[in-house]
Amino acid sequence: MGQKIGCLHAHYSNIAYIEQAFAGGEVELVHYVDPGLMSRLSSQDSGFDDEQAREKVVEQMKWIAGTQVDAILITCTNYIALLDEERLNTTIPIIKIDEPFFAAICSLDEPQTVMFTNPATVDGTMNRLHAFAASRGITLEQIDVQVVPNTFELIMQGKKEAYMDELTSSMKAFFSVRGNSARLAVAQLSMVDAAQQVERELGVQIVNPLQALASAWRANGMK
Repeated sequence: MGQKIGCLHAHYSNIAYIEQAFAGGEVELVHYVDPGLMSRLSSQDSGFDDEQAREKVVEQMKWIAGTQVDAILITCTNYIALLDEERLNTTIPIIKIDEPFFAAICSLDEPQTVMFTNPATVDGTMNRLHAFAASRGITLEQIDVQVVPNTFELIMQGKKEAYMDELTSSMKAFFSVRGNSARLAVAQLSMVDAAQQVERELGVQIVNPLQALASAWRANGMK
């Protein structure tokens, strides 16, 4: 019998990516989606602060933990940054999608750029990246951040084709300026399809969280 993993997503589009990462393994995935929290955080709702957001994430996690899962996977970097594990107080393993991604970035000892479409995830993700590196005694070389403007609302509205067009154009422009040997990573699952398309078209390598998660899972005994 395989593991049962409860997956917490900020958007429905992440489900297909995670199904792809675990394809072929003896794993049962149960998906829970709540786009409302990210929407409220992104809108800077004056009546909704970080403390309320942390409480909401703990509430979501406790609900999933109560469904007899073997582990919980969080696919939203903001949810991960907001999670208070002491308040959650569970023995169920928590898989944070950004940790294999951070490990992939930390394995490179040269300047890199991390690309985002959602500005609200930048600070939380980069703070966690530097904390992850520091906890392992790793000194990161220059890390630049690039946000593709006015795109995240497209994926939230289900306009994936327009989202893909904007992303692939931005990635191709990046390599046009920096050269095909430049190091680029995309920080969000919704960016994976565009990154893979640009990899195929230009023959470049782009670090993405889905590939890093799948590789880490297989390395730890995925069948």
